[in-house]
Amino acid sequence: MFFEILAIMAPVVLIAGLGAVWTQRGRDFDTTLVTNIVYYFGAPALVFSTLSVIEFDAALGRFALAAVASFVGFAVLGAPILLALKMPVRTYLSTLMFPNMGNMGLPICLFAFGEAGLVLAVIYFSVAAVAHYTIGVWLLSGETTPTRLLKTPLVYAAGAALIFQGFGTTPPDWLANTASLMGGMTIPLLLLTLGVSLATTKVGHLVRGSGIAVLRLSIGFAVGWAISAAFGFTGVERGVVILDCTMPVAVFSYLLASRFDRAPEDVAGAIAVSTGLSAITLPLILALVL
Repeated sequence: MFFEILAIMAPVVLIAGLGAVWTQRGRDFDTTLVTNIVYYFGAPALVFSTLSVIEFDAALGRFALAAVASFVGFAVLGAPILLALKMPVRTYLSTLMFPNMGNMGLPICLFAFGEAGLVLAVIYFSVAAVAHYTIGVWLLSGETTPTRLLKTPLVYAAGAALIFQGFGTTPPDWLANTASLMGGMTIPLLLLTLGVSLATTKVGHLVRGSGIAVLRLSIGFAVGWAISAAFGFTGVERGVVILDCTMPVAVFSYLLASRFDRAPEDVAGAIAVSTGLSAITLPLILALVL
């Protein structure tokens, strides 16, 4: 079991570590450029190439519904806790609601469960991305508009995949190969960016950030366990739900917190601490779900 977990965690740690070392040695890494490449090309291509070839059935529909239910669970548990602690809900709830299912969730589910795990992780990631760019932005900015969703490339990629599914066909080889090639760069770039982000993020309010980090991981595990039990998930489905729900704070949460000036130092601390704690929690969870 030890070597099985090591095989899952080592690629994530090593590639993220390369990004951190690269930055600490003073080498250039254009985070904005890489993030935009992933956002506009890599992630949509990965979603399209995955969703366009799988066979949709009631089980995958239930899994997507479970993903939606998990975010509701994060909000239902997180908001009262923040109110009890007298912490601004709009400022911190999105940090609790959105785990790092891109940089860490996708590769860990892939290495833990193979292609079957990646398919489920991509579905979860797609739901998370839509929720983050709508509900997450609304919480932090206080305003939302349907046009924001229309500017999300991942939505179009998922829609295009569903069109092929609806006609009961697969994309032509030229399109499938292009999407597969572009999608293949997504996970390595996400991991490198994670390492760079952790190495360059300034942690100003570590104490409050630590509290948020513990809440994120605790609420995530509780919701993941409850959702998997409520939907009767076993095997790969159960493992992906629990793992994705218990991921650390999403790196993108810091970008949004900075943009809308919602305690970015606290969010940076939460990302750093929750990611560090994940080195302990994720192996334990892997031992539980494998």
